Amino acid sequence: MTSALQPVINSLNSVILGKQNQIKLALACLLAKGHLLIEDLPGMGKTTLAEALARSLGLQYQRLQFTSDMLPADIIGVSIFNPAEQQFSFREGPIFTQVLLADEINRTSPKTQSALLEAMEEGQVTSDGVTRRLPQPFFVIATQNPSHQMGTFPLPESQLDRFLMRIQLGYPDPRAERELLTGKDRRQMLSVLPALADTERLSAWQAQINEIHLSDAVLSYLQRLVTHTRQSRDFAHGLSPRGLLALKRATQAWAMIEGRNYAIPEDVQAVLPSVAEHRLRGSIEDQSRMHSLTSQLLSAIDVIE
Repeated sequence: MTSALQPVINSLNSVILGKQNQIKLALACLLAKGHLLIEDLPGMGKTTLAEALARSLGLQYQRLQFTSDMLPADIIGVSIFNPAEQQFSFREGPIFTQVLLADEINRTSPKTQSALLEAMEEGQVTSDGVTRRLPQPFFVIATQNPSHQMGTFPLPESQLDRFLMRIQLGYPDPRAERELLTGKDRRQMLSVLPALADTERLSAWQAQINEIHLSDAVLSYLQRLVTHTRQSRDFAHGLSPRGLLALKRATQAWAMIEGRNYAIPEDVQAVLPSVAEHRLRGSIEDQSRMHSLTSQLLSAIDVIE
């Protein structure tokens, strides 16, 4: 069965070469009303993916470069006194958009990082005691550099938990890299990328996620996976109820992308590493070991109880 989202996936694949799985994960994250963390070395296409996703879906897009001297007001906005009217007026910050690329989020201080918490959880920001709603849908794509690089501040566990998924793009395969060398400039391709949807259609797709059926067998599989993370000595702490709900919504979104109105265990397996790894470990150190542990988790839990 062909997914209604396939034209969007094809469009993204034309710009981001050889990364179909990561593209589908990013789209699933948006459909599930989550937020996405992309961790990788500079120059891997993180910014290109974020902008291409926003353009393909016809969404407002803002890029915000995080630096060590950034303040929360640089994200949320600031109240400025208007002498003519003798009152303060609020000037919206770049967070008032539908897709916000928080570039190199771990290069700013934890205080500034925390300015995103309310926005990511509630879809609103509070400044000077006034709460303001953000445009909908609201989707944060944050990028972070590996923690061993200079000038980085590790994201606290509470911040990591607000991201539905964490993915890596990695180096392109030789065929994709050759096409990058011989093909069109990616920035030029982005400038003419057509909008294949709009806010209304995306909202309808997001609403359909709740209609993706989860059988008792799949629900039991989800619970047994999560229970194993809480009981296993391999993990410092297991997945929380919020982590379980994130895994459920990501599973439903992946099933929708695959063109089905019901989820199967393979959908769970497809999204588990991206949903679970950053929650099972508060640090981003030794990712290869964590990926190995999540692979072992899938092997340890039978699909059928």
